[in-house]
Amino acid sequence: MNSADTSQNKIEPYVWRIAGVVILGMIMSILDTTIVNVALDTLARDLHTTLSDIQWVATGYLLSLAAVIPLTGWAARKYGAKQVYIASIVLFTLGSALCGIADSSGSLIAFRVLQGIGGGMIMPIGQMIMAEVAGPKRMGKVMSVTVMPAMLAPILGPVLGGLILQDLHWSWIFFVNIPVGIVAVTLAVKLLPHSKLGEAGMLDLVGLALMVLGIPALVFGISEVGTTGSVTSPEVIWPVIAGLALIAAFVWHALRTERPLLDVRLYANRIFGAASMTTFALGAALFGAMILMPLYYQQVRDESVITTGLLLAPQGLGMLMVAPFAPRLTERFGGGKVATFGVLVLCLSSLPFVFIGVDTSILFLSIMLLLRGAGIGFAFMPTMTVAYASLRK
Repeated sequence: MNSADTSQNKIEPYVWRIAGVVILGMIMSILDTTIVNVALDTLARDLHTTLSDIQWVATGYLLSLAAVIPLTGWAARKYGAKQVYIASIVLFTLGSALCGIADSSGSLIAFRVLQGIGGGMIMPIGQMIMAEVAGPKRMGKVMSVTVMPAMLAPILGPVLGGLILQDLHWSWIFFVNIPVGIVAVTLAVKLLPHSKLGEAGMLDLVGLALMVLGIPALVFGISEVGTTGSVTSPEVIWPVIAGLALIAAFVWHALRTERPLLDVRLYANRIFGAASMTTFALGAALFGAMILMPLYYQQVRDESVITTGLLLAPQGLGMLMVAPFAPRLTERFGGGKVATFGVLVLCLSSLPFVFIGVDTSILFLSIMLLLRGAGIGFAFMPTMTVAYASLRK
């Protein structure tokens, strides 16, 4: 590599400062998700409701998050990525404060929806800022750092949640976001650059309506499987059908609109399309386990909240262990090969969880979680790097 290439690939200190601000916001939003998952059993008892009802604390957050994400691109072009990022953190922090003072399951779910509206934009806007600042050639090195929140959250979230629930009232799992949010906003105002992302144009209201209704309907239908216990019940089938129909209508509309809310033509790029689907599957694997395993340890194995938090840590540790090697392997072998290896490890280490019971060895489960985390770690960063590198600026 000649000196010109070395100079071009060198990452300046200001890029790392911006990455630090972005990481702080991401940690706040992702950490909150994993903390809340450990608290579902406690919330159901303290708020005198059923587990199926209190799960809407997690599902309501996901619904609002899914509804607001499609708006991210247009909002960033219209108002600036920096301004939208700051507004998202403020809204998330306000929602956290309101969740902490909720006195019923209904009010808590409503405030979680508000929190999700803010949280939904934090990660995509943060990634947008980093993609612009780093550029495609330096994306691998920068992304290996900016994905750290996703790796640390499965370690810190359950443990922190367990510590809070053991010694403090459950409201502190939300109040803990307030000082972090204040610091994140202060640093964002001082350090984040003003992005030039082009003209926003008119907001695609038809596309927005289709996506805001379609994605939540689909998520709602899928979430009802856990409540009804059947994939063929009307509560599952009709929302899923409605959601898929609305999403299909959005795709048809987006292909015929000059400035759609989301440019689905990007999926014609086979590399980007494959990377996007892989990232989707990895997210499902990561956060699916973070919901199911706490309930298994607490309700089936009668473990305490702090023990549950510690038993969930191996998955995050596995991600963290391979984090330093994934960028180097990506540069040497290519993102596709490294990601394929990671997905293979993830699939093989996930199979034993289908057969777990009351007496399954906790050591065995911890080893499998460690391997799952390693698989996700090997696949996640290379996949995102390939996705960004395949696109025009």
